[in-house]
Amino acid sequence: MLIEHFHFPSRIAFRSVARTRTVVKRGVRWQATTASNTATHDGPAVTDTNRAEATQKRFWKDVGIEKREGSLVVTLDGRALKTPAGQTLLLPLDKALPASLIAAEWDHQEILLKPHALPMTSIVSRAVDAMVDEKTRSEVREAVVKYIHTDTVCFFHDNPEPLEKLQTEHWSPLLDWARKTYGIQINVSNSVLSVRQPAETAQKLSDVIATFNHWEMAALERATYASKSLIIALALVTKHLSVEQASLAATVEVNSQIERWGEVEDTHDVDYQDIRRQLGSAALLLSTV
Repeated sequence: MLIEHFHFPSRIAFRSVARTRTVVKRGVRWQATTASNTATHDGPAVTDTNRAEATQKRFWKDVGIEKREGSLVVTLDGRALKTPAGQTLLLPLDKALPASLIAAEWDHQEILLKPHALPMTSIVSRAVDAMVDEKTRSEVREAVVKYIHTDTVCFFHDNPEPLEKLQTEHWSPLLDWARKTYGIQINVSNSVLSVRQPAETAQKLSDVIATFNHWEMAALERATYASKSLIIALALVTKHLSVEQASLAATVEVNSQIERWGEVEDTHDVDYQDIRRQLGSAALLLSTV
């Protein structure tokens, strides 16, 4: 039986070849139409994902997870969810947690689609559509390695006191870990001017990243862009930092401002959730339960 020992959202149906569970129906009737999955000459494939993004409306009634040909697929009204490029969004059987989170994302879309509420869907699609291609992985690797020269955790300031304290607490141990783990030199700066890292440092990090699979590359890319730090991203992907630890390291400057001046409603609180959503999706993508 498929994944009996995990707790999944109650409104999502899970099916295997041997047995089908009954879907709990919603009280509201949603419009469901059949979408073509063929590519057009002037745009991307027409998929449920693309159609939902275009219309911004929920058109499906039921969300499920099925086991098909040795993989897990998320379904909308029985149709397999497609990536924006038109591929079936397939996950290995050991990616049950990411699959359940994707299903929950789509099931929790009420009337209007909220793209920002689909972080797992987008990162898995990125891995499936792009990161399986060696040329794309190489381009992404080159792009993220450049972040080492402007890495957030390499720019220290001697004041104000809250900022200095948080830098010492969150950045200094992280830099020590990176230097020791990868045998690299990392320079830091006490000004806003860019600090150039040794070419050997960039090359060693590139060599490390070259060993990452497509799941790890998708996670590293998102974590790097979200945190503005390759070092934080590497620590998250290699499980040296938890999501909360990585989020705190990525928001040292903002948190120091909050400590001094207080929180700005609808700004700092939104940022607080957003960085955890982005880094959380990267970390959960690598889950193998």
